[in-house]
Amino acid sequence: MARDQSGPRGFHMSDPDDPTGLSEMSFATLVISLSTSALIHLGVAPDAADAPPKPELNLPLARQTIDILEILREKTRGNLDEGESQLLEQLLHDLRLRYVAAKK
Repeated sequence: MARDQSGPRGFHMSDPDDPTGLSEMSFATLVISLSTSALIHLGVAPDAADAPPKPELNLPLARQTIDILEILREKTRGNLDEGESQLLEQLLHDLRLRYVAAKK
């Protein structure tokens, strides 16, 4: 069976027969995953009803994750489509505001 070769360097991680139901990786998925990690480090709990108690604030890890997103923005400048660029900018803006608020 021929595999879709649309991933980076022809490598495709998604398996349509995978019962886990995980979505295909994309730039947006990566950015959202990193921003979720930063939010957790900022003490923001997930919205799920079965979520564990509010996470503990960890400003150094939050700052590191925000820095990673900023590095991604710089290294991908000019290579993102408009939607990807807007998503990254909006997430960074929100995370920076939350970081400043958490430092107070």
